[in-house]
Amino acid sequence: MIETTRPLRGLLSTFRASVAALAMLALPAQAVDLGSMSAEEREAFRAEVRSYLLDNPEVILEAIEILEQRQAVAEAQADVELVASNREALFDDGYSWVGGNPDGDITLVEFMDYRCGYCRRAVPEVEELLAADGNIRLIIKEFPILGDASVLSSRFAVATKHVAGDEAYKQVHDALIAFSGEPSEVSLRRLAEGLGLDADPIMAAMDSDQVTEELRQTRELAQRLRISGTPTFVLENELLRGYLPADQLAIIAAEQREQG
Repeated sequence: MIETTRPLRGLLSTFRASVAALAMLALPAQAVDLGSMSAEEREAFRAEVRSYLLDNPEVILEAIEILEQRQAVAEAQADVELVASNREALFDDGYSWVGGNPDGDITLVEFMDYRCGYCRRAVPEVEELLAADGNIRLIIKEFPILGDASVLSSRFAVATKHVAGDEAYKQVHDALIAFSGEPSEVSLRRLAEGLGLDADPIMAAMDSDQVTEELRQTRELAQRLRISGTPTFVLENELLRGYLPADQLAIIAAEQREQG
């Protein structure tokens, strides 16, 4: 199907590519070199193509759909190659929080931002998937891209992991995802204290080199994977750009298991 929300420039580009492809198909093999045509021959050819397309406009729609399908396949294959070349950084970086079933047979990686509405929508979907499946390893990648408030929240979460451990990180992570206020030193300190955590060492670690380096490495990984939005998931070999409900994630998980 054609996406009616596609920007006009992109649609025109696709249209021109489709028309060019149709033109090549319409020519006999010996006449493919348009540069060898005379001006009169090129004009006659253009008129013939125009007449054909006006008489058969559905051909344009078919060509665009086929071209988009081919582009989607090419992009998916490119994503598979990106995942393959970054597997260690994705699945075994040595610092990202690991949950779900740590011994699961497949791994789901989520790049998330605490200020992202779709990341918040994804939380119950991911939890449903993990509970129903029982054999998926989950990795959280802190990827704050929505401004200073996002960066502050991620620094607080990562500092909590470094100071108080993985269990405390998960508590803070869940609290920040549900947090509706504006993150600040005061509000974050209250959040930590409300969870029974010692806020002082966490606040002191937020601007540490260790926290900064972890966020930098995740940002550079996202750039290599051409990730520009959240949530973005990597489910084994497949890069999934955007929010997906639990049932769709489950289908993809089953496909990944079948592929071995």
